[in-house]
Amino acid sequence: MAGVAAQEKPLRRFELRAECPTFWKLIARREKLQRVATGFGFTEGPVWDPRGFLYISDETLNQIFRIYPDGHREGLIHLGDPDGNTFDRDLNLLDCASVLRAIIRVTSKGQYHVLADRYEGKKFNSPNDVVLGPDDAVYFTDPTLDLPKGEKQELPFQGVYRLDARGEVRLLTRDLAQPNGLAFSPDGRRLYVDDSEHRDIRVYDFLPPGTPANGRQFGREPGGPNDGVPDGIRVDRSGNLYVTGPLGIWVWDPAGHHLGTIVVPEQPANMAWGDPDYHTLYFTASTSVYRLRTRIQGFIPYLSRRRRVGSTKLGNHHHSAASSSHPQRAFEWQVV
Repeated sequence: MAGVAAQEKPLRRFELRAECPTFWKLIARREKLQRVATGFGFTEGPVWDPRGFLYISDETLNQIFRIYPDGHREGLIHLGDPDGNTFDRDLNLLDCASVLRAIIRVTSKGQYHVLADRYEGKKFNSPNDVVLGPDDAVYFTDPTLDLPKGEKQELPFQGVYRLDARGEVRLLTRDLAQPNGLAFSPDGRRLYVDDSEHRDIRVYDFLPPGTPANGRQFGREPGGPNDGVPDGIRVDRSGNLYVTGPLGIWVWDPAGHHLGTIVVPEQPANMAWGDPDYHTLYFTASTSVYRLRTRIQGFIPYLSRRRRVGSTKLGNHHHSAASSSHPQRAFEWQVV
């Protein structure tokens, strides 16, 4: 969101900073950063359409755009402060509409339908980021970072929610100060959520049916007051995390080791895997959209299918649903 990924000038110089040799297995040492398009107000929420383009939000111009790999852009819809985007299983575009304080579905003709805007009769704060879960439900964060000026916060917390196909909204956690980016591991067993205020990344065991448990710190991204904070999260096919943060994009392995940082000219807000092979990391950064080729394929929830991988017995976790002694079925996602 705009307040989180504030940009300093002059622009930084692109640099690949490895913290360990594993970093170079993910990105070639001499890989070059490419700027795809520029001239925007504040870019957010990229998501790759399999037809060969990105959707991005511009929080300043109040518009969602299509961005093609050659830099061509097309306006889709004018909308107050659009933020994170994803697709559902049917490739319907979903957006976190901050001014509407809602999760909406946007049609290819630029019309929208509100899917959810309240929890227990009270308005959301300002939905920020959204992802499709392994159970095909929609998961989203609701901080106060983009709460419309002059409007009242009705919920006394900042939550992470689950929205199912029936329109039922379930609160998953209210323990984060400002929940922002979120992502699932490729096997569907972990949910990652970062907290922009505390500058850390949280990880939860994800238990059927749609229940996070055993929340704990995965990693921290310390930095100066104008360096940027944890915001968008993406995951590759091996389960490595790419998290926007101070100076650029931090790369983490599944065990919580910081592998390296992609230092970029403008402070990034969010990312998407794209191109036909899904080896390109596109990211929105202030006034521009950039891309960087990688050596690994990204994980795309809305283009993946589930397969059963056996039973897993639940242990002791924070939620009562996890106390059952009955085995639960686990799932693994595979790209279709």
